[in-house]
Amino acid sequence: MPLNVPGILVPFHLLINSRIVLPGLCVRDIRHLDFEALRRAGYRGAIFDKDNCLTIPYKDELVPELKDAWNKCRETFGEGNVLIVSNSAGTKLDPGGIQAESVRHHLLAPVLFHSSMKPSYSCIHGIRAYFSSLRSPIRDEELIVVGDRIFTDIVMANRMRKRVSKLASSPSDSVPPVAEEKSQRSEVGPLAIWTTGVWKKEAMALRWMESKLVDAVRKWTQVSEPPENIRFIQEVPEPPQSEGFLARTLSRFRS
Repeated sequence: MPLNVPGILVPFHLLINSRIVLPGLCVRDIRHLDFEALRRAGYRGAIFDKDNCLTIPYKDELVPELKDAWNKCRETFGEGNVLIVSNSAGTKLDPGGIQAESVRHHLLAPVLFHSSMKPSYSCIHGIRAYFSSLRSPIRDEELIVVGDRIFTDIVMANRMRKRVSKLASSPSDSVPPVAEEKSQRSEVGPLAIWTTGVWKKEAMALRWMESKLVDAVRKWTQVSEPPENIRFIQEVPEPPQSEGFLARTLSRFRS
């Protein structure tokens, strides 16, 4: 795989804005996201990474455990409002868009075609062009960005944020509640959601480094995960654990 130059240059961006690597919300996987709560808060669209977020790396099929959550996500946001942005499918690494078509078929969601990898500004331009072309256009602050990598998914989401000068003078249907809340912080943009679990081990050393970097930046800047975002997390029941052979044998003797 060729070098991801935009990703390699992220450390230089850190010198200007260290908070660029901070997610707004951390969950193990998308099953822990309350998509209905996100929709009620004013988020109308979603951007997802593919590998180790929705699929096994280098596979196009949805991880079976995520089926219900993924269906709920697509149902909540609506057709066309959920976009897959990958650094494999839909890029120069995907001649003829064959993998992008396969991903679209298996995940039932469109795949962005982009010539420059995440978190490049060229890729961001493509995302904005897609959501602005919808019948009901979606603004940056009405999006969530979900991915498992800090240097690509989270940095891209934070690069889409922009400063605003003041609050809207009066309530308006054109300004969703989430935009009003963020305007109080003088900055609006997508909600960056970091999925920390992996479905197949890949680049674990780099993932460890990204995790430690997030911890260090949080400590240095004293910026914690926004408490208001906790409402977007839902509990996922643990699957029942089957008894081992020894436990079953002892149970028979007791009975």
